Amino acid sequence: MDKPPVPPGEAALIAVIDALANELHPGRRTRTGLDSRLDHDLGFDSLTRVELLARLEKRFGMALPEEEVIGADTPRQLLALLQRQARRAPGATTSRPPAERAERAPPPAPPQLAVSPPGVAPTLQAVLAWHAARQPQRTHVTFLQADEAAETLDYRGLADAAAAAGGALRRAGVQPGQCVAIMLPSGLDFFRCFFGTLHAGAVPVPLYPPARPALLEDHLRRQAGILRNCEAPVLLTFDAVRPLARLLPGLAPALRQVLTPADLLGGAGTPAAPVAQNPDDLALIQYTSGSTGQPKGVALTHANLLANIRAWGQALRLDAGDVAVSWLPLYHDMGLIGAWLGALYQGYPLVLMSPLDFLARPERWLWAIHRYRGTVSAAPNFAFELCVRRLADVDLDGLDLSTWRFAANGAEPVSPATLERFAERFAPYGFAPETLAPVYGLAECTVGLTVTPPGRGPRIDRIRREPFATASRAEAADAADPAALRFVSCGLPLPGHELRVVDADDRALDERTVGRLQFRGPSATAGYYRNPGASAALFHGDWLDTGDFAYLAEGELYLCGRAKEMIIRGGRNVYPYELEQAAGELPGVRKGCVAAFGVSDPGGEGSERLVVVAETRERGAAARAELHRRIAALGSDLLGLPPDEVVLAPPHTVPKTSSGKIRRAELRSRYLAGTLAQAQRAPWLQVLRLALAGLPEHLRRHSGRLADRLHGLWAWAMLGLHLPATFAALWLLPRATQRWTACRLLARSCLRLSGYRCERRMLAPLPDGPCVLVANHASYLDGLVLAAILPRQVRFVAKGELAGGGLLHAVLTRLGTRFVDRLDARRSVADARELADSAREPPPLLFFAEGTFEREPGLRPFRLGAFQTAAVARIPVVPLALAGTRRMLPDGDWLPHVAPLRLTVCAPLPPGGSDWAALIRLRDEAQAAILAHCGEPALPGA
Repeated sequence: MDKPPVPPGEAALIAVIDALANELHPGRRTRTGLDSRLDHDLGFDSLTRVELLARLEKRFGMALPEEEVIGADTPRQLLALLQRQARRAPGATTSRPPAERAERAPPPAPPQLAVSPPGVAPTLQAVLAWHAARQPQRTHVTFLQADEAAETLDYRGLADAAAAAGGALRRAGVQPGQCVAIMLPSGLDFFRCFFGTLHAGAVPVPLYPPARPALLEDHLRRQAGILRNCEAPVLLTFDAVRPLARLLPGLAPALRQVLTPADLLGGAGTPAAPVAQNPDDLALIQYTSGSTGQPKGVALTHANLLANIRAWGQALRLDAGDVAVSWLPLYHDMGLIGAWLGALYQGYPLVLMSPLDFLARPERWLWAIHRYRGTVSAAPNFAFELCVRRLADVDLDGLDLSTWRFAANGAEPVSPATLERFAERFAPYGFAPETLAPVYGLAECTVGLTVTPPGRGPRIDRIRREPFATASRAEAADAADPAALRFVSCGLPLPGHELRVVDADDRALDERTVGRLQFRGPSATAGYYRNPGASAALFHGDWLDTGDFAYLAEGELYLCGRAKEMIIRGGRNVYPYELEQAAGELPGVRKGCVAAFGVSDPGGEGSERLVVVAETRERGAAARAELHRRIAALGSDLLGLPPDEVVLAPPHTVPKTSSGKIRRAELRSRYLAGTLAQAQRAPWLQVLRLALAGLPEHLRRHSGRLADRLHGLWAWAMLGLHLPATFAALWLLPRATQRWTACRLLARSCLRLSGYRCERRMLAPLPDGPCVLVANHASYLDGLVLAAILPRQVRFVAKGELAGGGLLHAVLTRLGTRFVDRLDARRSVADARELADSAREPPPLLFFAEGTFEREPGLRPFRLGAFQTAAVARIPVVPLALAGTRRMLPDGDWLPHVAPLRLTVCAPLPPGGSDWAALIRLRDEAQAAILAHCGEPALPGA
């Protein structure tokens, strides 16, 4: 009989922790104190903390916030949390928490069928626009929070948020084609920021947030490596991580700003028009997990993503009547593309929860499928195993899984035993065995490559061990063979994709022969982002190497292991997974924290030494010796040979990726360097080390900013120094040519003394006769720069609002400026006639064809006044491309910045007529000439 709940006190808490620790490390007496470290002293990993959460709730009769329990470092923090919860909810009982009772509420009505997916949509933005236009109020995502409150996001809401976030990113200086790093937890803000990045014409780069304080330094250093590779100027993160994320600019020089979703979505700025993108433009950079080395950025275009999503939908027969349920993290391709973007394209709803909520209570995943009548859901193998091991009948009373028609198992090796146990355990709850569907994919193929046909169920192949290990042959084994190996079929390739298995010389192998797996198809990446060496190794002609060993049987794929992780010893091919899994089951070994790898054997003639690293908290000599013996015996039993070395290491020695895969390459390097037993550093020390590592870059940046500010002050001082002489020249010199010459000399002197270097490129000489000059407009200082660089006198054409008197009007008038009224239509027609007459006389008129400027870089639509003037006067237009002035003094800044300045004088363009079509053609030709030399992109409408 369960113990009754007790008031939360130190003794009761320590008793729960000690009981769990003793089960985790049998035979070892644990003495826990309030300040014991749960990870370092007790070896509690994330799954153990999930078990601790369940026991604390049961013992103390209260619902606890999962994130605080899982993130706690010491029992003292847990005690404080328990006491806070007891004060909030006195008299709590051991009954199921209200949040879990809510999971069993009657399911909502099946969703109404939506419109068909946009089969010809060329980009992700076009997919969103399709649904936003046709079913704006239809729920796209339902996010289940820890307390079971549900937030929803419809298609129109996502489109509007994307426009707002995109505008904020453009105002933050993000340029089309640049990367934006997104380090956000699962939630609706991730979707808004992802599409906001696309809206701005930038490329999203998902990063995973730090999970545990003990691994903070390693995590941020790996993320800094990604940021250096993608050169993202902006990182989007959440408030809890923002202070730590501010350490990253010191390690990633291109990173300028760390923003939160509130910064993008809570401002008063106007939404921006979307930056047009093409199918071959980058839509995502998905960094690989790095299980065999440093993460590499897989560059994926809109065409890649949509090809994979469409092929996946065809293979699974998905439609708008489906309902997806997922807890997969959105920084991983299986959750990001497979779960979310697939739902977006097909138009069916996605029900999403946090990975931490699933780990805390795995039954939430299954109850969400029950409540929302889920039809498709995917997870790694460990999730299916966790449900089998953790969930009791009381957790499942009333559960109905009969609507679940496709349960994809992928992203890590699929265990035949797990498939069998899951099917048997959940059959009483309506789960059909044929629902289980092992799948295979990789980021280099967007996400999915092979899939088990829906409704067929898993296919398990039993093969003979000896031919497999010595001759790389997958020969069928007798039913009675106790040593037979079992491999799970991952199905057939997606429509439009091909597989082959090859030898070391890229020759295709027969079926049931193990070799390197290669693929090709429309989902295949064009290479790794800014990594030509890795990209070259990826391609073998038009085939891409997956890095996996596999064999084909009846056209279906059977994976054997990673090529970099296979060990060659004594003429046998050894794959580490079987030994690692078996060793992890031994008492005293931390499950999932065993790694086997090979190191070169100088005397072995191509053979390798087999090393096994197993994490344990055993300290007694006898217990460690017995553990060593049992792991060696497992090697002999399973592989036919004992390991050359067994290393018993402390907890957290074996490094893992964000998706839980063992980073064997890093572990091997540390083993060879003799640094396996590195002590875990306290979080504050890790933060200090990161801050010191980034200090040189921070000093360089701050010194650069100080120098930039001093330069700006100096530039204004030089301008002030030249203003008296300028005013004197304007009012004292009688002729316009004299005034212009004096102002040009003074402008050149001012820029030179301010440290600006001005370059003029003459692609053609200015016409000797009348002409109209047309320039782009980027800064208040454009006139000053043009006056200094232009080879002859000009007359500026300015908006009529400046003709209202005052010092500026007087200065412009003395320079011969012509004013035009942009607001009064009748007056503007008269102005056009007068300008045409004036343009036939020297000096030439100069128009800023955009009419205005903003801080956001880019060429804006041109007004037609300059081209109408040239057409009526029958004189050529000379495009002038200014570069550098927006950087010199952006709108909103008051201190000039250091920037190279350049003016390109383009070839004259004859008007070719005065009709509407001729004006449009002349405008487009001038705009194209300026666009080619101004160094900025064309904005929508230009």
